[in-house]
Amino acid sequence: MNFLDLLLGRPIPTSAEHNEKIGPISGVPIFGLDALGSAAYGPEAALTLLLPLGAAGIHYIVPVSTAIIILLGVVYFSYRQTIAAYPTGGGSYIVASQNLGNGSGLLAGTALMIDYVLVVAVGIAAGVGALVSALPALQAHTLGLCLVTLLLIAFVNLRGGRTTGLLFMFPTYLFVGCLLATLAIGLSRVFLFDGRPVPVEAPPQLGRATESLTRWLLLRSFASGCTALTGVEAVSNGVMAFREPRVKFARRTLSIIIAILMLLLAGIACLCRAYRIGATIPGQSGYQSVLSQLIAAVVGRSWFYYVTIASILLVLVLQANTAFADFPRVCRSIAQNGFLPYSFISRGRRLVYSHGIYVLTFFSAALLIAFRGVTDKLIPLFAIGAFLAFTLSQTGMVAHWKRTGGPHAHHSMLINGFGAIATGATVLIVITSKFTEGAWITLVAIPAILLLMRAVRRHYDRTAQELASPYPLVTANLCSPLVVVPIEGWNKVTQKALRFALTLSSDILALQVHSSKGDEDLETRWQELVEAPTRQASVPAPKLIVLRSPYRVVVHPIVDYILQLERERGDREIAVVVPHLIEKHWYEYFLHKQRGELLSALLLLKSQRRISIVSVPWHLEA
Repeated sequence: MNFLDLLLGRPIPTSAEHNEKIGPISGVPIFGLDALGSAAYGPEAALTLLLPLGAAGIHYIVPVSTAIIILLGVVYFSYRQTIAAYPTGGGSYIVASQNLGNGSGLLAGTALMIDYVLVVAVGIAAGVGALVSALPALQAHTLGLCLVTLLLIAFVNLRGGRTTGLLFMFPTYLFVGCLLATLAIGLSRVFLFDGRPVPVEAPPQLGRATESLTRWLLLRSFASGCTALTGVEAVSNGVMAFREPRVKFARRTLSIIIAILMLLLAGIACLCRAYRIGATIPGQSGYQSVLSQLIAAVVGRSWFYYVTIASILLVLVLQANTAFADFPRVCRSIAQNGFLPYSFISRGRRLVYSHGIYVLTFFSAALLIAFRGVTDKLIPLFAIGAFLAFTLSQTGMVAHWKRTGGPHAHHSMLINGFGAIATGATVLIVITSKFTEGAWITLVAIPAILLLMRAVRRHYDRTAQELASPYPLVTANLCSPLVVVPIEGWNKVTQKALRFALTLSSDILALQVHSSKGDEDLETRWQELVEAPTRQASVPAPKLIVLRSPYRVVVHPIVDYILQLERERGDREIAVVVPHLIEKHWYEYFLHKQRGELLSALLLLKSQRRISIVSVPWHLEA
């Protein structure tokens, strides 16, 4: 087993793809971590916006959370429809493209890609934030912990989907079990103490009100809390990952995820109001996450507290996996239509879309570095992409049902139409309420990416048009090429290159560069080494051309001479036979000059299309 097999696992053949399919039990950790993990920072984001109201602010978390849960229900029923209508995968890009046109599809795809990058950055930042809440001494290392975590998740995803699901199953269900147990204990104490339970560990005191309640403040709080809905689309985008019956398993997975998320959001909101728990200012000394305060208030800082915090940390960190599962699929769908590089279509050694994983890792790292791994700084960028994709997807589904018809088409149109209106209104709220806090960055990034995608498609269209040939092979006026062989000196590599050149043409030029007087040994021996043997074999002898280079430059004189030949010999194809030394070990590559690679690159860059490069390798055995 080589090192790569040990690191990433043995390559999986395409014929074994069915073994990588999953069911609902594995589907929840693979596609639900984003949605479930958002229960940790969605309510906190809403409470952070209510901080100016002081202690009075916590009373409004319940109505804000209720509105979010209602919206979540609308989105849930809409995506059940999408899964049934698109059993091969019905992400926003596919639905919008097929029903609203390429423009809407690209807008949805771009919004989703931005959303997934933010899912990774926010999830990891929130997870590390939970760790810092429990261990404040680590606060100075927040960014480093974020980047290390990102690399670990990327590595796990490169090992394949089934491995990822099995690995993430335990932390996911531990998280759900611990939080539901905390909520059950907390709510039972609320009931026993007539709505006024005594915290085991008192949360930090809330400050005095600095603002009065306004509708605008509530809307901003709602917009921040809507980050809890991100990730709901993941199941509909990855329907093909489920085993048969895939629609049934995908819908069941979605139902489990949404049901758990609704319970968590409702329970957290009720307990925050009952235990008088508010947000603390992120990124400052003394910061504690809302969930950390809540668990400590319900059960104290016992072993259960640390187990629960550990599970929250793991899930918040691992929730980035939802993006790693879906971002490459979105890129693949867009690339299939020529709006992204075709490399995104290729599957890696473990049947995952590796290029999508690499790109997602790079941009997520850049975002974490730019915002120093602080969740609150990233939240304003969040949710716009998700809700814009939701809106376009649901609008596309309305058009789908209108076009296809059927006995339940009107009922389905009503569900998706209501979903489009609700999510569209949320997009407007999020944009207006978060614009000056950083949402403008997302609004600038979306058209920039759209322009880039259009440029990629134009390139592919031009390339296809230029390469298209309806004509059969042209065999008229065939002649052998003029062969040029750059050589450094007389050795086995030179001999092999010249022998190969003799099989291509009878017109061969050997080029050698001299930079000093003492380099003329090959000129004096050329008759003995080359001309005599070729004359005996009754083949034309290669001609030696010596180029003078007083400034010790080797590659550029050869390039200039060959380009001059191309201009002067307008009737001939030119084949440049480049000798290459192939080292036995990778580290030996750096011990040689590698002039052949530079020469080939410059000729390909500067030639007028009549120069072909032929590489003749010599494999070192020592």
